[in-house]
Amino acid sequence: MARLPLLRLLSLAVRQLLRDARAGELRVLFFALLVAVAASTAIGYFGARLNGAMLLRATEFLGADLVLDGSSPAREEQIKVGTDLGLKHARVVEFASVIATDNGIQLSSIKAADDAYPLRGELKSAPQPYAEEQPGGGPRPGEAWAEARLLTALNLKVGDEIDVGSKTVRITRVLTYEPDRAGNLYSLTPRVLINLDDLAATGIVQPGSRVTYRELWRGEAPVLEAYRQSIKPGLDPNQRLLDGRDGNRQIGGALGKAERYLNMASLVAVLLSGVAVALSATRFANRRFDASALLRCLGLSRRETLWLFTLQLAVLGLLASLAGALLGWLAQLGLFALLHDLLPADVPPGGLMPAIAGMGTGLVALAGFALPPLAALGRVPPLRVLRRDMLPIPASTWTVYGAALLALGLIMWRMSLDLVLTFALLGGGVIAALVLGGILLLGLQSLRRLLARASLPWRLGLGQLLRHPLAAAGQALAFGLILLSMALIALLRGELLDTWQNQLPKNAPNYFALNILPADKDAFGAHLMTLQAQAAPLYPVIPGRLISINGEPVQDIVSKDSSGDKAIQRDLSLTWAANLPAGNELTAGTWWTQAPAGDVPGVSVEAKVAESLKLKLGDHLTFTVAGVNREARVTSLRSINWDNFQPNFFMIFQPGTLQDLPATYLTSFYLAPGHDKEIIELSRSFPAVTILPIEALLEQLRSILAQVTIAVEYVLLFVLAAGMAVLFSGLQSTLDERIRQGALLRALGAERQLLVKARRIEFGLLGATSGLLAALGAELVSLVLYRFAFDLPWSPHPWLLLLPVLGALMVGGAGVFGTRRALNASPLTVLREG
Repeated sequence: MARLPLLRLLSLAVRQLLRDARAGELRVLFFALLVAVAASTAIGYFGARLNGAMLLRATEFLGADLVLDGSSPAREEQIKVGTDLGLKHARVVEFASVIATDNGIQLSSIKAADDAYPLRGELKSAPQPYAEEQPGGGPRPGEAWAEARLLTALNLKVGDEIDVGSKTVRITRVLTYEPDRAGNLYSLTPRVLINLDDLAATGIVQPGSRVTYRELWRGEAPVLEAYRQSIKPGLDPNQRLLDGRDGNRQIGGALGKAERYLNMASLVAVLLSGVAVALSATRFANRRFDASALLRCLGLSRRETLWLFTLQLAVLGLLASLAGALLGWLAQLGLFALLHDLLPADVPPGGLMPAIAGMGTGLVALAGFALPPLAALGRVPPLRVLRRDMLPIPASTWTVYGAALLALGLIMWRMSLDLVLTFALLGGGVIAALVLGGILLLGLQSLRRLLARASLPWRLGLGQLLRHPLAAAGQALAFGLILLSMALIALLRGELLDTWQNQLPKNAPNYFALNILPADKDAFGAHLMTLQAQAAPLYPVIPGRLISINGEPVQDIVSKDSSGDKAIQRDLSLTWAANLPAGNELTAGTWWTQAPAGDVPGVSVEAKVAESLKLKLGDHLTFTVAGVNREARVTSLRSINWDNFQPNFFMIFQPGTLQDLPATYLTSFYLAPGHDKEIIELSRSFPAVTILPIEALLEQLRSILAQVTIAVEYVLLFVLAAGMAVLFSGLQSTLDERIRQGALLRALGAERQLLVKARRIEFGLLGATSGLLAALGAELVSLVLYRFAFDLPWSPHPWLLLLPVLGALMVGGAGVFGTRRALNASPLTVLREG
């Protein structure tokens, strides 16, 4: 007999697919693929669009092609090299300060820029808050552009005057956009832009102040490279050159981590969807054994029969992938809307590649998880038409698991996951699943003893679970994982932050005072005493950078991208103290003794920083401070209680080491609520001092935490949908048996209400078991987080006992809904077909 052409087989496959469209396993299979593709596409677009934004606007994030960045002004010869090469130049100085008005004070990020700024991109502003923005321009001397949220916070309007240090400036426009703002340290605070000519009059920038100086350059790439090579050998330790590749490292790193975490969540959704695909494909194959045997009798070869059903699933997979890609594209729009405050304003659309990759993920999952059971359809013997007991030869175990592992490997490669982390999580998950699954199976076996004394509905419900213990255990684990994720989000969202806040001592400092000048030190302390403020000691602060350990450059000792590397890539706040500060405890070495003349002075290092820098007692350190080098010897290591809101330091020097260098002072204090006017007067009396209200930062922290939490919950919706797909695919895999069982019971006189009650007991018990597993897992994970990650005391969470109730309601409702066909089928029709 001539073979059927591929197009004819495709036509026949489509007709059969349309005829079977109402089959439960096909709908579940479609839904599972839809979820997998949607999750993969949404996260793919998230990453692609962010990367596109970084590439397209790399130089705009800097406001220039090249930036010389440092905590001290650039030297004249460094500026002269660039101007002699013909590069365009602009200058920016950034610092934090308090904006004071008669209505209150507000910590703000101040940028003083000259008229040439910016060299890439452009400023945007509006004449009034939330009015149409206009590009170009900049504030003239005596003017300030402020963000709308500063106007709202201080009840200001355009035209009002504000004090920036000792300088009074008038707000002339509302600042809406700065090209080089992304990743700025003070990006959480309202922004104010002033003219560089007004900087000296503010009196804020003094020797020892925390200030960032940025020299912006623009020109052709060869000229920029010549400038880089000319000044790079002479850079000070506190200076660095930034270009488009690393100028947005902070925001790029943070968003890269977010993308990896979302990819992990996407992988969980894809894995759960793969399980649902496997279960649905198995039922798809089992229900078509008779059709396959009949087609073989009608002359189709084994290969043609296999191709026919493969084409059916391929068409179904393609339709589900197209729908999933569309849903994923819509979902990433929602994700970007949730995170709009943390992302660049203009993000490229992303193109078609994420959608194509997402569709590919779905089709790979379909092939890996569905082809093994589908292969059995090609091995159904034609004699099954006469003998229903004849089954195809089962596929090799290596084939089944090998295909699934290959699909999983391809998906992980496509998502560019951290393989070590991924395999660690998967390995831990498999071990936990085996242990918990074993406990579940033992629990189910123990229920057999209760069946004899149970009522009929309980015997029917428990009997169904005992008939398929592996499937029941798998479904309980899948939903336990979902409920566990929901519980942990609830813990992290509310209770963890509240628990941390409760650890603060009574009357903990609610203000930090920074940048106190030496001439104002005594007067500022006296003013705090008149306010009856509970203040910590005033600590001297000098910004300095560690440059060598035992004579070796720190860059040669500390591994790249480690926590130690982060510590040496910025200026540290250095101080000196005769006594061990409160909240500090020595873990090694001894506190100061009077050093003999000529000895290298001592320095005490925070223990975790010492570990990351591989420091030990007796090591010799070299710091660059205010342009000069100072040596010190590690004499002690300290642990610090960072939660007491007292001034804390990584490095504390022996008295007499740094006194000859320019320094500012730092303290924290508690002032009872209701003293806002006194704080305003304090700020006006000492304009150079930055007074930081901690409550405002806590509110900002809560806001960011809530925003990121919403994004995580948003992605977990895909995991929840995939878990529902697992549940319904598991139900579908036993639906035929349930229909026959229900028909037989109804023929023997069982009422519909009895069957409904048995279903509720079965799925309610399954959901309660899932909730119990989730509650135990959440308690265990929270114990580990509190003790080892957050160093907080742990106590049980009684509200987690609601999870079994929630699980019983969710799974019970879904189970009764998913098996309604078993209750609605006519007993006579079912028994005749049997």
